[in-house]
Amino acid sequence: MRVVIVGAGSVGRSIAQELLLSGHQVLLIDKDADDVQASRVPEASWLLADACELASLEEARLEECDVVVAATGDDKVNLVVSLLAKTEFGVPRTVARVNNPKNEWMFDESWGVDVAVSTPRLMTALIEEAVSIGDLVRIFEFQQGRAAMVELTLPDRSEFAGRRIGDVRWPEDTVLVAIIRGQRPIAPTPDDAIESGDELLFITTAEQEAQLQRLLAPDVKPRSAEA
Repeated sequence: MRVVIVGAGSVGRSIAQELLLSGHQVLLIDKDADDVQASRVPEASWLLADACELASLEEARLEECDVVVAATGDDKVNLVVSLLAKTEFGVPRTVARVNNPKNEWMFDESWGVDVAVSTPRLMTALIEEAVSIGDLVRIFEFQQGRAAMVELTLPDRSEFAGRRIGDVRWPEDTVLVAIIRGQRPIAPTPDDAIESGDELLFITTAEQEAQLQRLLAPDVKPRSAEA
């Protein structure tokens, strides 16, 4: 997979290093990158350019990449890059970093953003997850499909503890995608059983979130899943 990352700060470099370890091709674009930064991720390709200019993105051959990650510390830049990637180059997947939570409402398909990643939202979600057994916590949204990844820790004495996944009728448009048990991720199969204390990760829609919580944790007062 060829990935172009705009923004070679600590966030962009960290993403690049993880992708390179997984065997992907990475190009980092930054108008202020220097030799010191480049030496920190020598396996990546580097382009010293302004990613908000079409000529720079043409030089980066964006039409040949699979994913564009807009990871700068400037929300305006991340939006412009996402929009250009989608409308001018037809990039299949765009991921944009949200720096200011007040700007989250703009990071959607109208600006070419497929996935918006808000650090404050993720941190808040993880904090809430750590202290709120039975609460449904929205981790992040897939903007294009209006779906979201949500997490719920199965309460003690839940009637679903020990139940086969294949025997549970989940709400419509809801898929159990992972179980985290004792820090170990499990890819669920119909024959697996869920246990109290399991962290259950679902892909679902906003309309089904309340029903999912009522199903798994009826004794917990529903609240907004927004982090």
